[in-house]
Amino acid sequence: MRIPGSLTRVIGIANAVVITVAIIGLSLLPGEPRPAAAPQGAARIQERPASPEAGPSEAPAPSTSPVGQPPGVVATPDFARQVRANEAGLVPVLMYHRILAKRLASIDRTPDQLRKELERLAERGYVPITAREFVTGDIHVPAGKYPVVLTFDDGHPSQFGLGADGQPLPDTAVAVIQDVASRYPGFRPVATFWVNREPFGLRDRAAQESAVRWLVDHGYEVANHTWGHPNLRVLKRKKVSEQIVRVERLLKKLGAPPSQTMALPYGSMPRPKKAARTGSWDGTRYDFAGVFLAGAEPSLSPYAKKFDPGAIQRIQSNGKKGECRKWCSQYWLEWLDKHPGERYVSDGDPERISVPESLRGNIVTKRGLQVIAY
Repeated sequence: MRIPGSLTRVIGIANAVVITVAIIGLSLLPGEPRPAAAPQGAARIQERPASPEAGPSEAPAPSTSPVGQPPGVVATPDFARQVRANEAGLVPVLMYHRILAKRLASIDRTPDQLRKELERLAERGYVPITAREFVTGDIHVPAGKYPVVLTFDDGHPSQFGLGADGQPLPDTAVAVIQDVASRYPGFRPVATFWVNREPFGLRDRAAQESAVRWLVDHGYEVANHTWGHPNLRVLKRKKVSEQIVRVERLLKKLGAPPSQTMALPYGSMPRPKKAARTGSWDGTRYDFAGVFLAGAEPSLSPYAKKFDPGAIQRIQSNGKKGECRKWCSQYWLEWLDKHPGERYVSDGDPERISVPESLRGNIVTKRGLQVIAY
């Protein structure tokens, strides 16, 4: 799966531009801010006949699924062909920062802009999953629909807060997500929030715990964005590990599970690269399933042979003006609409990977999942 050659020339500078824009935007904030491929032949085609009562266009019987995720089906080659499943396709991982009524930087979005983008996603058939679910290949999306990963950096107060009634504050990112999901039943209300030392601007430990627990209890992912949001590239490895471990310890105290994902501040990779994904400090280890960059194109499928869990691409949420005319969300979502054969399309079965026969050689299995090539 390749992005067209005409686009690759701009992508080389895209990450640098996104990082620069992010640094400028963050300067306005008050204060500091796959497993290895299975052996050849291990993945096998799984074919189960549909129920005798089922017609040729009906979905196989649903199977059980975890709480908060849509029910799955048991896919067959015929069914995968009918829904045009392509689980080797591209997945948009959207990157957000502050959600402000009045934007102060180009990377900010207003609640209305966020709402309209989410509505467009829902209308086009996208279903949100968390970054953790994406990188581990635990993708529960109805057949014929497309996964999208909504990610929010820095844990800014505009992303989430609880009111006196115990519900998300109006016009925060979570309130907008919940609102859109209430009006589009197939749109799953989940996202990933990568936080620093003061999640959502909260300094009181009890308030931090209430916020994190609400999110986790409602299916959201709260994970690691380092303690002080430094440029990891200029730090020694021990300092990189310290920045990561201190947030892991905080999240544990607040009731969040150990992080399986992290986002690099400014998208800046440490040296060595593997220090972002695994390491230890002061007796505490971390080992992430995925590390995410700051831009600037759709991600490969987590089942793709060339998928790099240590450097996962994201797309900045924005229109098509200025530096975003060719690599932000409006551009890429339109591009995926125009190139449906390049997009990840779910088979509805979280236990199987369905792809056209021509793409069988592009994928590897995860968690022992079976492969359907049609």
